[in-house]
Amino acid sequence: MAGSWRAMAQAGGMLLALLGWVSSCVTTFVPLWKSLNLDLNELEVWTMGLWQVCIAREEGAVECRAHGSFLALPPALRVSRLLMCLSNGLGLLGCLLAAPGLEGWRACEDRPGLKRRLLLAGGAAFGTAGMATLAPVSWVAYNTVLDFWDDTVPDIVPRWEFGEATFLGWFAGAFLTAGGLLLACSACSARAETPPDPACRQPPAVWGPAGGCHPHPRNADLVI
Repeated sequence: MAGSWRAMAQAGGMLLALLGWVSSCVTTFVPLWKSLNLDLNELEVWTMGLWQVCIAREEGAVECRAHGSFLALPPALRVSRLLMCLSNGLGLLGCLLAAPGLEGWRACEDRPGLKRRLLLAGGAAFGTAGMATLAPVSWVAYNTVLDFWDDTVPDIVPRWEFGEATFLGWFAGAFLTAGGLLLACSACSARAETPPDPACRQPPAVWGPAGGCHPHPRNADLVI
């Protein structure tokens, strides 16, 4: 019963982590972190991501332009680039570590301790990747809220709002964190349920008349 629960937890955790990793990769590169609708020209919708700014027009044409110098970007975008790339790398590392540690994976079947350590390391990598995704997305969203409610900016100036990638990034970070936690918990439960190695047993002995230790009579024929 415990083994089936552990296998289900590992499968669910791996599925959540993979879904979160793919969503995090999509969030990193799509230019949908912020959106802007111009009151003067409602036929144009501006969207911005970590790498470029795009203008979508009503006729379906989309024009994108990459950001300028990396050092000229706001601090939130610079740090978000680094953290999202780190999250993607950690997600890939988590896949490579956790996959051989799954119970259904035939690799390292004769070394259960190594499988548990790989699964635990993969879960830790996924959890760290989730934190690295949630931090930049939340930071950009926080700055967007501050800019939207900034009283020093005139009301006629258009304001940036949340884009679709913001919500996708939150879901990605939550999936990565939950998947990594499930994998780590299943690895810890497997370690707790593994019985210890049996101790080596010596043949029983009896004390002879001279006080010395002699083999038991039943095992005397085994002594040369």
